[in-house]
Amino acid sequence: MGGGMDVGENFGPQERILWPASVLAGIVMCGAVYEMTRKVSSRCFKGYSRLSHMQKVEWNNRGFSTFHAVVAAAISFYLVVISDLFTEDINNDIIIDRKSWLSDAMFGVSIGYFLTDLAMILWYFPSLGGKEYLLHHGLSMYAIGLALLSGKAHMYILMVLFTEVTTPFVNLRWYLDVAGQKTCSLYLYNGVALFVGWLVARIILFVYLFAHMYFHYDQARSIFTLGFYSLVAVPSTVSVMNVFWFWKILKGMVKTLSRRRKHSENGKTD
Repeated sequence: MGGGMDVGENFGPQERILWPASVLAGIVMCGAVYEMTRKVSSRCFKGYSRLSHMQKVEWNNRGFSTFHAVVAAAISFYLVVISDLFTEDINNDIIIDRKSWLSDAMFGVSIGYFLTDLAMILWYFPSLGGKEYLLHHGLSMYAIGLALLSGKAHMYILMVLFTEVTTPFVNLRWYLDVAGQKTCSLYLYNGVALFVGWLVARIILFVYLFAHMYFHYDQARSIFTLGFYSLVAVPSTVSVMNVFWFWKILKGMVKTLSRRRKHSENGKTD
């Protein structure tokens, strides 16, 4: 196992511009999408004006949360699945050492997003999220930042970042709930999509991640000490949180389905 992390060898002329620019881009993106969500919602959604101040803040916050999730999931999927960046035996570098300017940029944007969202959560605490959100965002920034500074384990962090693909479904459920649309068909279909998406992206994918890490254990052991233990500890902690939230999603879906079945039976008897 390696010793300490050498940031100097990974901080060249390109990184000196790319890293701070991408973090700043992530912060600016959040502000721009927040304002766009506010303006579009106030003009196109009649119920927006009837929301409380805190509901409007969360409504707009979930706008840039959804935007980041779509971008992060798309780029992560491209780099890990479509591109040949992490394909076995495609070049001489071991997988744990492979990176690209696009993965660097995506990590920077995500740090900018998590910083902005964390600042809002702390400012309005606990209205936008409790302690579990602070833990999730803290772990996310730590893992992404470590991968960015060291240039190691980009594939594993991208796989974890891909789990953001479930965020749009979580946000849509909240939007429908606030809009008083819990009984509409879209709420049910979105709940099923959230259940399936969470199962695939946050449960099965983590099983694959740990299996891949196990079969490439020598590579994982080759990185610096803090990086190795973080690579084991952070995904493990996040996976426990994912299982806990999955159980809550499952209970919510069962409750919704049973409620709709009762309504359907009552309608038939009437």
